[in-house]
Amino acid sequence: MAEIFEIGMVLCFGASWPFNVIRAYKARTAKGTSLLFTLLIEIGYISAIIGKFILISQQGTAYWTPSRAIAFVFYWINLIMVTAGLVIYFRNKKLDAKAAKANEAKA
Repeated sequence: MAEIFEIGMVLCFGASWPFNVIRAYKARTAKGTSLLFTLLIEIGYISAIIGKFILISQQGTAYWTPSRAIAFVFYWINLIMVTAGLVIYFRNKKLDAKAAKANEAKA
């Protein structure tokens, strides 16, 4: 039963990240984006994946139920999406710096 709730959590987060990444990409600014928050989420996913590997090493193939496999796959997908968000954040920081420099040149 706990696995069902874990899948629900991972799927909800997984559905949210593409919207966040697309919004950040279109916004072309890092304003309003928290680097610390994103890094903490990234660390959380990495910790969960490491935890899964530990359980797999302890329990072997007995660990793999269909619901656990689904959760494991979505942890990876979510980690990739958060990493994409980090890449876009740094792209947007560069765009912000470029825009600030252009505004200084106009003044």
